[in-house]
Amino acid sequence: MSPWLTVVGIGEDGYKGLGRNARHALLQARQVFGSSRQLDLLPLCIQAERRQWPSPFSLQSVLEQRGEPVCVIASGDPMLFGVGVSLSRQVPIEQMRVIPAPSSYSLAAARLGWALQDVVTLSVVARPLAALNAQLHHGLRLLVLSNDGTSPAAIAALLRERGFGPSPMTVLEHLGGPSERRVDGIAAEWSNPDIAALNLVAIDCRAEPNTLRLSPLGGLPDDAFRHDGQLTKRDVRAITLARLAPVPGELLWDVGAGCGSIGIEWMRAHPTCRAVAVEANEERQQMIEFNRDALGVPGLQLVRGRAPDALEGLEQPDAIFIGGGVTRTGVLDSCWQQLRPGGRLIANAVTLQSEAMLVNWREQHGGELTRIHLAHSKPLGKFDTWRQALPITLLEAIKP
Repeated sequence: MSPWLTVVGIGEDGYKGLGRNARHALLQARQVFGSSRQLDLLPLCIQAERRQWPSPFSLQSVLEQRGEPVCVIASGDPMLFGVGVSLSRQVPIEQMRVIPAPSSYSLAAARLGWALQDVVTLSVVARPLAALNAQLHHGLRLLVLSNDGTSPAAIAALLRERGFGPSPMTVLEHLGGPSERRVDGIAAEWSNPDIAALNLVAIDCRAEPNTLRLSPLGGLPDDAFRHDGQLTKRDVRAITLARLAPVPGELLWDVGAGCGSIGIEWMRAHPTCRAVAVEANEERQQMIEFNRDALGVPGLQLVRGRAPDALEGLEQPDAIFIGGGVTRTGVLDSCWQQLRPGGRLIANAVTLQSEAMLVNWREQHGGELTRIHLAHSKPLGKFDTWRQALPITLLEAIKP
């Protein structure tokens, strides 16, 4: 089937900014879908029926026109946080064309003189603002698509809260249109001016001297997490994450998650990494919810329950970490059974009973055992000495 659907990117300059192919598609279409603001940009010469997106949003009205000449108009580049992405998941690419306009990111980089390939691009359009926390690093530049006119003030407040108050901010309104405007300021001094709903925020991240350093690599400081002492400590966590070896797009089960530290650091490894935290304790569940937002991974899925029962019906994982509950009947076997072939199972044990479980399980299924001994210098009178932490036994097994 030849393409029946054309997705046209349109800028603030409207119809006059479109090229020949985009104009031809709109002139030939029988129906044109878009938001009210986008449809109002079209001139009277476009004879097609104009249809606004329904609320709640749905693509069904477009899909019902399959085979008829239809256009969908979207802001800027439809394949960048746009409706073109959603349509491409339901319409074969052979049946659709995408004609992009310059994205807001491209226009912002041009206005600011920033190299787009060196900038982190984000969107908080109908997305949690907390996701910005994972990208706050001194010297990094961010371009953030706003949800509405209140977003810049909310972003400034977040930057102050996270120790990035000195960061310069630039708000760019109506990029590429006749109403384009620029508002500059510092996050710590943001005065909450009136901002148009359609805007983008550029941030040049600058940390205060005492801001906690949060590397994207595994092994965040223990005090980066809210916890009750039940967390995989920093050095052991770094070793554990190295064995889990997160890869973009993979899913982790963090079983007996505690405060969620392993699942959170797994997701911080790459924006497409996903994790499920399984935890039965209500207070620790609240800690997981706090920590996932504070450390920039609000998409971490929390399952309130106890393994193995709580594991039923979950998506098959690529890796599993068992930080608590290895002595509970069925936990190890259930995790191993549901793990994807080629997946990694990592379990940590502190007690003799849990270590015995790992040794016995390894005899049946194979794997590698590692003993971790750590010591930290502590005062002893006028001197210092080594204080041994409890040894950790780590099981690593790869499912055939």
